[in-house]
Amino acid sequence: MTAALQSPARTEPVAEPPSRRRPRAHPLTTVNPASRLFVLAVMTLFALYFLLPVWWLVVSATKGSGEIFSGNGFWFGESFALAENIQTLFQAQGGIYSRWLLNSLLYAVGGGIVSTLLASMCGYALAKFPFPGREAVFGTVLAAVLLPAPVLAIPLYLVFSFTGTINTFWAVFIPSIVSPFGVYLSRIYAASSIPDALLEAGRLDGAGEMRIFAMGVRLMAPAMVTIFLFQFVAIWTNFLLPSLMLADTSLQPVTVGLVGWRELQGYPISYTTVVTGAFVSVVPVVAMFLSLQSFWSKGLATGAVK
Repeated sequence: MTAALQSPARTEPVAEPPSRRRPRAHPLTTVNPASRLFVLAVMTLFALYFLLPVWWLVVSATKGSGEIFSGNGFWFGESFALAENIQTLFQAQGGIYSRWLLNSLLYAVGGGIVSTLLASMCGYALAKFPFPGREAVFGTVLAAVLLPAPVLAIPLYLVFSFTGTINTFWAVFIPSIVSPFGVYLSRIYAASSIPDALLEAGRLDGAGEMRIFAMGVRLMAPAMVTIFLFQFVAIWTNFLLPSLMLADTSLQPVTVGLVGWRELQGYPISYTTVVTGAFVSVVPVVAMFLSLQSFWSKGLATGAVK
């Protein structure tokens, strides 16, 4: 008895119909229009709060000495005297404003560069070198970020007074090279942008730690530019520490010098000259931010994500 063995018929898999899911709406399109209008109004108020003083400064710097307290303070006067005001500014008291600007540039640029280098080295070490107590050190750095600068003003004054360096360049420069925020940002950026394989390859090739760090610094460029800009602005706008440390007008930065002029109550230095000096002092900060905008925005974005 023979029987034909038949294999079971193969059934082709039935293709499932494509999913008909509706595209998910963007979060901004689902917001209530009234809520969007409220948020826009709040943002506009904050923008006006910060921009109106800047606009007043620009307008006041173009007015003559008799127009700054007359008429509309937020609009230009009858004469556009910006060039004359700048000329008067740099001639006042033997041209000491130029000296103040030079001092501010020296403190801010020099302190910013040294601070950036030290912060990047510390952040790199905290990110790539495991050692006992590393997290405790990083926690101390975070605590220092939250510490207000005025709290340290009097202790710093006592320390420099004990060492005999009050009323010297170093009394302002040395505190300016310390940046806990720079150490924090460097550590976050080094941990995310410098691969461990790069360090291992460098060590296998016989490179020293400084050589490996020099290679890693190139990858940390956005974070370093961000640290430099923040430190530059912090030093440039610092008033409390230089006013405590420096009595010699030839060593003072532009912030302390302008306040000294303002306290003269308009004689012999007019208020227009003081306002023009404040306007000119803002220009280097704005120029620095605009020229390095692409770097510091990328560095801040990486720090925020981590």
